[in-house]
Amino acid sequence: MKTTAKKDTLIILSISFISAMFYIAFEGNIMEYGRNMERPLFFRFLPVLLIQFGMSCLGVIIVFVKNKEKLLEYGFVRKNALLSIVLCMLVAIPTVLFLWWTNDIQGFLPFQGMFLTKEVMNISFPMNVLGYVIIATVWGFGEGLFYVVLADKINVIKKPKGIWNVGALVCALISILIHGMIGVDIKTIIEGTVTFILMYGSLLIHEKTENAWGNILIFFVVWNAL
Repeated sequence: MKTTAKKDTLIILSISFISAMFYIAFEGNIMEYGRNMERPLFFRFLPVLLIQFGMSCLGVIIVFVKNKEKLLEYGFVRKNALLSIVLCMLVAIPTVLFLWWTNDIQGFLPFQGMFLTKEVMNISFPMNVLGYVIIATVWGFGEGLFYVVLADKINVIKKPKGIWNVGALVCALISILIHGMIGVDIKTIIEGTVTFILMYGSLLIHEKTENAWGNILIFFVVWNAL
């Protein structure tokens, strides 16, 4: 069991790391190309989609196929769903307050933090619906699932004790690093702190309730949505 979990963790982290390094290396070019309105939207959207898919989805999919695992095994069940959702929304309050404090709340629109979302929504039907569903699947469900699965794999290796949860800790630190919340100024410190509370708290809730729907909902109504 632990051997399999170690291999799975390595697969997920390796693929995510390679994708992240690729993005860091070509971020300027990708963003410049993505914002070039003279290019077709499909070609501007594709590189961003592939990188995000690599960072959050590909490793998890490989592990699922390799082990013949199902979503039910990771808490995608009805039992304790409401409790999971309510508790996860509670640990999201510091993040919402931080966004309010920094005047970063732009109104509610899931995934507006992805810079091409609004443009995708403005194209003709049914391509706008298809594009938005893809965004919701990869940036919403996929990213939430990434953290849930990774935390569970790590917790097989290092069993949680009380509120001490190594899987949640690693995922919280990854989230802070990926989103560049590194610095000594007060704003960055607070942003990193509220993100840690959100990620660690939601994954601890997942472990205690054995339900993952609250973790997924965070990425639809809080993360990149405000």
